[in-house]
Amino acid sequence: MNPFSSLRLQHSYTQLPEHFYARQPISPLRDVRLASFNPQAAALLGLAPEVDADELIAGFNGQTSLNADAPIACLYAGHQFGHYVQQLGDGRALLLGEHHHPEHGVWELQLKGGGATPFSRMGDGRAVLRSTIREYLCSEAMHGLGIPTTRALAMFDSETPVIREQVERGALLVRMAPSHVRFGSFQVFYYRDQHDDLKLLADYVIDRHYAELRDAANPYLALLQTVVERTAKLIAQWQAVGFAHGVMNTDNMSILGLTLDYGPFGFLDEYEPGFICNHSDHTGRYAFDQQPNIGAWNCSALAQALLPLMELDDAKAALSQFAPSFENAYAQLMLQKLGLRERNPQNSALVDELLKIMADNQRDYSDFFHQLSTFDSSAPQHALRDTFLNREQFDAWAKNYQAALQQENSVDAERATRMRQVNPKFVLRNYLAQQAIEKAEMGDYSQINELLQVLQSPFAEHEEFNQFAQLPPDWARKISVSCSS
Repeated sequence: MNPFSSLRLQHSYTQLPEHFYARQPISPLRDVRLASFNPQAAALLGLAPEVDADELIAGFNGQTSLNADAPIACLYAGHQFGHYVQQLGDGRALLLGEHHHPEHGVWELQLKGGGATPFSRMGDGRAVLRSTIREYLCSEAMHGLGIPTTRALAMFDSETPVIREQVERGALLVRMAPSHVRFGSFQVFYYRDQHDDLKLLADYVIDRHYAELRDAANPYLALLQTVVERTAKLIAQWQAVGFAHGVMNTDNMSILGLTLDYGPFGFLDEYEPGFICNHSDHTGRYAFDQQPNIGAWNCSALAQALLPLMELDDAKAALSQFAPSFENAYAQLMLQKLGLRERNPQNSALVDELLKIMADNQRDYSDFFHQLSTFDSSAPQHALRDTFLNREQFDAWAKNYQAALQQENSVDAERATRMRQVNPKFVLRNYLAQQAIEKAEMGDYSQINELLQVLQSPFAEHEEFNQFAQLPPDWARKISVSCSS
């Protein structure tokens, strides 16, 4: 049975003027193999959990058509490492169309690695296996953590050679999102003084994704206000879970507040506020502790692009809400990680002091919070002290934590249950992704699929996969990730 028989892909983006996009057929890869298929994402489209691999390959490698219209590559621009680049666009991504599901809404299907487009800027339009595995797994890991993100439907390996720093294998990723419009989609028309096109795009986004804003006094201002709030809350979730995006250019920022474009990301191992996961980031612009500032900076770039549609003072007022939105969301998330209920100066100080001693003692971030659910509020000492180089430093913090729990009349068993629901046992550590990549390069996709299963429910015990909860080995320190893909 054709797995696509229930899909009705169509393009709404082509209702916009032709210079918003370029039609581009898929350029097939050679000797393609299905590496992984994601039943959870498939369910959002109404697809069966099991599909014929050959049919999938034919559809997504361009041998059969999924849509009466050709795929399109979308135009956008953006600030890359703080410098404006006047034209970027989908250089290796093709929008195949969107599917309307009666229960799960609208989902765009986008193919990454399907060949060069008019926006490839001398590139080959291909994706390599290693980066495809990383995005496939991390987008699903973020969804499992409850963080807004694009989703991943399937990924494919091939024998097509792709040249990066060395020769690698070409791959395909099928990702999904209600929209792939980004901050840079607006910037390109602002900087070209094409204000009519700017308004057309804003109307398109509002009508399709923010219909409730249409009746606002100024729908475009309401759009900016909503995106600022969503972005602030998204980055608060990144910080709380210890996720570093690595390349927060404005063309990688979703207008829906989704985590978009997984490149040189990294989850914290040892807690290091200044962690830089992208070895191409020589100045630390996108370091972990800079993400809230960069999120605000990117929102200001979006606000500037939307200025023809609103007053300057109104845009400034909208931007002023980023900091309190972020701070409120982050404070609440961190209290939940500690199992605390009340936001007060004492509890806020507990969070700050904990992060300080974790940094001083190079304590693993995810593992510590997962283990903290076992804290005995009546014991004189806790075994966690032995995981700190400076035990007395932890003891001093634990005494204050114990007092805070008692002040709230916290019940250990109830608190432990709450904490296990917000502190994951599993995150996609770089060494796990690297292991999956090395196996896949040998034709073994088993760890991709095992990790997919675990990361989609990272708060569960999954005792059969305890090896994926292990702290990183020493060799993991040598893993280097860049923007190259």
